[in-house]
Amino acid sequence: MDKKHSSSDIPPCEAVIFDMDGTLLDTLEDIADSMNAAIAKFGFPPHGLDAYRAYVGDGLEMLAYRVIPEQSRDEKTVAQCVAAMRAIYRIHYADKSIPYDGIPELLDALSSRGIKMTILSNKLDEFTKEMAEKLLASWKFEVVSGITPRFPAKPDPASAIEISKTLNIKPDKIFFIGDTSIDMTTATRAGMFPVGVLWGFRDKKELIENGAKLLLAHPLDFVKYLQER
Repeated sequence: MDKKHSSSDIPPCEAVIFDMDGTLLDTLEDIADSMNAAIAKFGFPPHGLDAYRAYVGDGLEMLAYRVIPEQSRDEKTVAQCVAAMRAIYRIHYADKSIPYDGIPELLDALSSRGIKMTILSNKLDEFTKEMAEKLLASWKFEVVSGITPRFPAKPDPASAIEISKTLNIKPDKIFFIGDTSIDMTTATRAGMFPVGVLWGFRDKKELIENGAKLLLAHPLDFVKYLQER
């Protein structure tokens, strides 16, 4: 566990907003397999798993844009690839996706302490809810939210602020835990405490540069942090 501040600088944790992909769930293979299958329908070459680490995080439309060859990135082709990906991913989203090692213990620890848990993803809302119900059903999440017409996607802070209002907990008592610059920026803009995880899709440098105040090498590091409070 890497702290940028002393314990006295870190606020009490009354609630946690988790990102889903790359934070709670290792979903990269299912995303990569589904998108590669989608773009193959249009004759485009596949991308490796490491490439997808950099491509994901900004929503499906941006993912499609990034994986399509530059000369073919017109609006119609991107939309067709998005539609194909959604159809494939709906069937295969849980083929290989599982909680990261240590996540069950972390969720148990938060639950036992009465710390409210929520999920905020840049996945479509229906997929976010469905995946939580299928892969994280053993734990209670007060809010599970993905992209809806109501709010812009992360890093816009509106959806995170709405979660704060729903929980009736001030933003500065909420820890926002995620694996990308998108999550750290969302947390900062919402006035929440940004916690970066190093087991996800991006690296330490990106997290620190975008505002992470606490870095976790493993989910159990946060359990240790809670025990020290």
